Amino acid sequence: MKIVERSKLWFGISGLIMLIGLVFIMVSGLNLGIDFTGGTIIQIDLGKNFTTQEIREITDQFDREAAITYAGEDKTQVQIKTKLDLSETERGEIFGKFQEKYDLKPEALVSIQKVGPVIGTQLKRQAVISLIIAGIGMLAYITFRFEFKFGVAATLAIIHDVLIVLAVFAVMQIPVNTSFIAAMLTIVGYSINDTIVVFDRIRENRAYMKKNDLFELVNTSVSQTMARSINTSLTTLITITMIYLLGVDAIKDFALPLIVGIISGTYSSIFIASTLWAIWKSKERPRFKRA
Repeated sequence: MKIVERSKLWFGISGLIMLIGLVFIMVSGLNLGIDFTGGTIIQIDLGKNFTTQEIREITDQFDREAAITYAGEDKTQVQIKTKLDLSETERGEIFGKFQEKYDLKPEALVSIQKVGPVIGTQLKRQAVISLIIAGIGMLAYITFRFEFKFGVAATLAIIHDVLIVLAVFAVMQIPVNTSFIAAMLTIVGYSINDTIVVFDRIRENRAYMKKNDLFELVNTSVSQTMARSINTSLTTLITITMIYLLGVDAIKDFALPLIVGIISGTYSSIFIASTLWAIWKSKERPRFKRA
């Protein structure tokens, strides 16, 4: 299978997705959740099971974009997250409507928290720092285990995955919150594991294919590991997809970016990372002949 020779196709697909995402970010921006923008979190013990639709009959009167999640050991508590900085009167009015509908006592109001934009700014900075540290650490590890060019190619593939996930979230206007950041770090680790498998096979084959074309070396190595990469990702995707379909909203916030990231990570490990390395390496080693 010719992988490297079709580099323009692979890079073009990724570039197009990133470009569309960039346009949406510039026009609409990312849909940052309350964790980053600040707002109000209200938690109420309803004393019974409920559906999010029931809750939205009340919360939509104040904020149609409010996030509704289950809380409490028996899932009888509702947690309402809104980006609005609700006043004491507005908070009291919301709880009053819940009291009226569910016949609640004053102690049913578990907590009210106000999240300031300063905390959101700190979270964004910490998230970026975490991703940078993870990238540097992986670059150092792969450079030590393989070589510097392998490390750079793998790091670029990781950046590719992060940008693809951001693009999808920008286009679909899916809320970006702290669960998203945790998922991104998980994606980075998953993607680099897949990439290392491909690079390890390239290193093994170099001992037996020294006289062969460099591109052929990469094509052969990728073909040999492709079934393993796809099967591993597919089984993981099935599990994560079931968690997304059957889980509560808080779990879905973590599962959705994982689904997108696993697909992107598998794609970058097969078509992006190894292709970048082959193109860069071919410019350095003219004794390899291109097919």
